[in-house]
Amino acid sequence: MFLGRVIGTVWATNKEERLEGLKLQVVRELDLKLQPQNRFVIAVDVVQAGVGDVVLVSQGSAARQSPMVDKKPVDALIAAVVDNLEVMDEAALEAAYAARRDPLLEQLEAQPEI
Repeated sequence: MFLGRVIGTVWATNKEERLEGLKLQVVRELDLKLQPQNRFVIAVDVVQAGVGDVVLVSQGSAARQSPMVDKKPVDALIAAVVDNLEVMDEAALEAAYAARRDPLLEQLEAQPEI
């Protein structure tokens, strides 16, 4: 899965018949700071996302787990519209890890050897 932003819609009058009724969106990948990356996909939209929405995209066999696209030629699926994203910065993650790790290391060092 990856985060992306819907940047457009694909209109295809002539398409594989199993794609009839499916909304196709152009999604540009985002990093964790919601900055655009150089990769994009065409994804089936089953959650009614709109242009500008930040979305969660599933790809490959995981994308075909939705009953709406079962046995259809789909490689990418918009699985969710993201309302909020909370990510700790790297320094905060390291500090939280150290706060949990250090007491455990002290306990291990205090144990007698077996």
